[in-house]
Amino acid sequence: MTVGTDWALAWIRRTADVIAEHRVELITLDREIGDGDHGENLDRGFSAVLPKLETLPDGSTPSDVFKVVATTLISTVGGASGPLFGTAFLKAAGAVSGREEIDSAGLVELLTAARDGIVLRGKADVGDKTMIDAWSPAVEAGAAAAESGADERTVLDAAAAAAEAGAVATEPLVAHKGRASYLGERAVGHRDPGAQSSALILRAAVEAAT
Repeated sequence: MTVGTDWALAWIRRTADVIAEHRVELITLDREIGDGDHGENLDRGFSAVLPKLETLPDGSTPSDVFKVVATTLISTVGGASGPLFGTAFLKAAGAVSGREEIDSAGLVELLTAARDGIVLRGKADVGDKTMIDAWSPAVEAGAAAAESGADERTVLDAAAAAAEAGAVATEPLVAHKGRASYLGERAVGHRDPGAQSSALILRAAVEAAT
């Protein structure tokens, strides 16, 4: 089993649905330690992506799908999440450029490139209470699964589960990046909204591969 353009399209469409479903939750999380606009911004961004996907020509590759996502998020989403997620998808597109199908190792390359793009843009490390606290464990778990010979869906599932645990693990952390960093100890006990949305997006990738 490999995953291709149909999976990439299904992933982004499922992501749009999931972000819409969790919009209020993400707004609430962000209101507690940030600007309160994370859910609204992501919902607007992925809603804007959907009609763009319909214009992709026949023969488009997963990379083509991710490029559309990247450019749309960067141009339509305010705050930090647009550039961060946009860069993630842009780097992911580069990692799988020219491939019609992506195997387990290719998915690890995709996830790693996305994570590294977020680090490049946001300059955050693990433990800073950001979306990197979801993405880095996801990359590590996905890589470990691929190295053990797991198929593509299992690699994605391992990554999503690690991202979900990573998002929960941001709750006791003091933030060192973004608006939440201004709160100091007051940010403790609150989950990072970017880590939570990242976990939702990675779980959507699993559901798209089912």
